Amino acid sequence: MVSFAAFWAAQRTADVSMIDLMVYRAEGWTARNGYDLYAMRATYADLPTTYPPFAALLFMPLTLLDVADMRGIATFANLGLLVVLIHLTLRLLGRPLHAPRTAATLVIAAVAVWCEPVWTTLRYGQINLLLAVLVLWDLTRREGHRWAGVGIGVAAGIKLTPALFAVFLALCGLIHGCRRMRRTGSAAEVWNPWLRQAAVATATFAATVLLAAVLLPRDSRRFWGEALFQSGRVGRTEITDNQSLSGVAARLLHTGDPGALWIAAAVAAAVLGLGAAVAATLAGRRGLPHASAWGAVACAVTALLISPISWSHHWVWCVPLVLLLGAEAHRRASRRWAAAASVTILAFCTYAIWWVPRDADADRAPELAQSGGQMLLSACYPLTGTAFLVLTAVVALRALRGRGDGGTSGPPRGAQDGGTSGPPRGAQDGGTSGPRGAQDGGTSVRQGGGAATRGQAVAKE
Repeated sequence: MVSFAAFWAAQRTADVSMIDLMVYRAEGWTARNGYDLYAMRATYADLPTTYPPFAALLFMPLTLLDVADMRGIATFANLGLLVVLIHLTLRLLGRPLHAPRTAATLVIAAVAVWCEPVWTTLRYGQINLLLAVLVLWDLTRREGHRWAGVGIGVAAGIKLTPALFAVFLALCGLIHGCRRMRRTGSAAEVWNPWLRQAAVATATFAATVLLAAVLLPRDSRRFWGEALFQSGRVGRTEITDNQSLSGVAARLLHTGDPGALWIAAAVAAAVLGLGAAVAATLAGRRGLPHASAWGAVACAVTALLISPISWSHHWVWCVPLVLLLGAEAHRRASRRWAAAASVTILAFCTYAIWWVPRDADADRAPELAQSGGQMLLSACYPLTGTAFLVLTAVVALRALRGRGDGGTSGPPRGAQDGGTSGPPRGAQDGGTSGPRGAQDGGTSVRQGGGAATRGQAVAKE
C-alpha cells in the first residue's frame, strides 16, 4: 500500500494527463452520438481511432463520468489489474516461492508498479493490463472449463493482437490431437481442450465483430475495409516508443518505412516464437515444470515483436516474464538463471529506452540518425524478447528430448491452487496501440483533420 500510495502521489505530482484514456472517452462519445468513429480526431494532438469498433462500445460508459473521477477510477482499476495479473501469473507457475500467494502477490506488485511498461500504462490510462489479465484468466482455467477462451476472444475484439493466442492454442491442439490419432487410430481423439479453447476464443471474437456490426455498421465497414490496413494511423514507426521489430528495423535502416527487412524479421520471429511456445507447452510432461508459463509468455512476446507498432507500455508482459525467469532460477538454484532474471529486470526498470535523443516535434525524428549504442538502447525490449524466445526454444527442445533441461522431470506444476488447470497444461496427455493525445481538462473531439504523431502528444504532455 505504501508503494501504491507513493506511485499515486508521483503520478499526481507529474500531472499526467492519461491521454489514452481521454481518447477512449472520445471514442465512446463519438460512437454514442452516431458520428463517424474513424473520421474522429480527438484532442489537441489530432489523433484518430485505431481499435476495432467493439472497443468503442465498451468505452461508452466513460462518457458518463466526470474527467477527474474517470482518471482516479482508471488509476485505481489499473493498480487492481496489476495485482490480478501477478496473482494469475503465480497461479500459472504453481506458486513457485512456496509462500502465501496473497502476500507474494502484493510484495511483487509493490515493485512491479515502478517498471517502465507498467508506469507508462498507468500514465496514459492504457488498457494493456486488462488485456493481459483477460488472456491469463483464460490460460489458468481448469481443463474443459466452459468459459475458457472467452477472455482471449474479448481481448482480441478490443485489440486484435491477442488473437495470436487463439492461433497458439489451435496449434497446440492440432499437434496434440494428431499425435493421439496416430497412436489410437481414432479420429475422435483429435478433439481436445486446447482446440476447444481456441474454438471458444474464435467464436467469442466473431461475436464481438457481429455485435459491433449490428450496432455500428458504418464504423465496422470502415474499420475492416479500410482503417485496419492503415498502420500509419497509429503513429510513426521509427520513434523510440515503438518497441517492435518494425521500430528496430526502421531505426537500423534510418527510414520510416523498414519494408522488406521488417517483414522478413517478423516472419522469422513468428515462426520462432510460435514454434517455441507450442514446443514448450507440449513438453510439459517431459521435464518442464513451468511449461504453461513458458508457452504463454513466449506467445505474448511473439505478438509484441511482430506487431507493426508495439509501444513501450504494451510490454506489461514483462511482469510474467520476469516472474517466470525468477521461478526457474529458484527451482534450479542457478546463478546463471538468477543473472538472466536480473538483466531482464534492468531492461524493463531502468527506463534505458529513453536514454537516447528524441524530439517529438521534429519533421525528421532524431532516431533516424542514431549511433550503434543508441540503437541498442532503443531496442532494449525487442532484444530482450528475442533472447527470451531463443531461450524458450532451447529449454523446450531439451525437455522434448528427455534431457529435463537440468530440472526435475515429470508433469508441469499446474496452476492448481484449488484445482485450476487450463488447457495449456491439462490437455497434455500424451500485445495496435490506441491513439495518443487528450486535453488534461476534458475531451475535445472533431471530425476530419490529419493525425498527429504519438511523440508529439507525449511531448505536449
